[in-house]
Amino acid sequence: MSSSSSIQVLSAAQRFRTQTQWIQSRHSFSFGPHYDPANVGFGPLIVLNEETVAPNQGFDTHPHRDQEIVTWVLRGSLVHQDSHGNNGVVHPGLAQRMSAGHGIMHSERNDTWREDVNNPPEPVRFIQMWVLPDELSSEPGYEQRDIRDQLTDNDWTVVASGLPEHADITAIRIHQKRAGFLVANLSEHSRLQTPDAPLLYLHVAHGQVQLADGSTLNQGDGARLLDVGGIEITSGPTDTQVLLWQMNS
Repeated sequence: MSSSSSIQVLSAAQRFRTQTQWIQSRHSFSFGPHYDPANVGFGPLIVLNEETVAPNQGFDTHPHRDQEIVTWVLRGSLVHQDSHGNNGVVHPGLAQRMSAGHGIMHSERNDTWREDVNNPPEPVRFIQMWVLPDELSSEPGYEQRDIRDQLTDNDWTVVASGLPEHADITAIRIHQKRAGFLVANLSEHSRLQTPDAPLLYLHVAHGQVQLADGSTLNQGDGARLLDVGGIEITSGPTDTQVLLWQMNS
């Protein structure tokens, strides 16, 4: 570890919070009315929001521009529709990417109409992440992929990437050559090495992990890893899911 390397932990309690009657959001970076000039992103990653949306609720049609938006659902399902005719239902194990390009309108809503009538509708919980694209004002696009059969216990699965080293891997493509999004499902007390990259952003979707420096991350906690190389993480006493952005500076 070089003298300029660092591990910076951001606990769930430290994240910006937005709460209304129908949504609870936790923001890892400055977002909307929440602004900290020292926390506006990490590399090309500028948004990592954890959203919990009540049944029959969601984000009505709104615009985006020049963002690569990756959505990963943890519980429930989410309906997407956009102004370019794309639509889909996103559920756990199915990843989605929307390239906003020169401009797109879309909506995202809790997919309550698909729930079993014999069971009460549930909130949808998902992580939405935005990265800056390589080029501005490109053509908008959309892609989704079911990767449930690709997820391997106790190893990384590349979910969405523009990194050249992931070019031959079956994954959603994003228009950012410096970034890739990976997921790992860890059984209790498992060990796993992170990729060796200048910038890593780690987020615990559920469960617990301990980093090589002794830091413990629980559900909703995140960590910026700057020039630490590939380090070992160890899961806690329960099954754990870890999200990782691997980025070049």
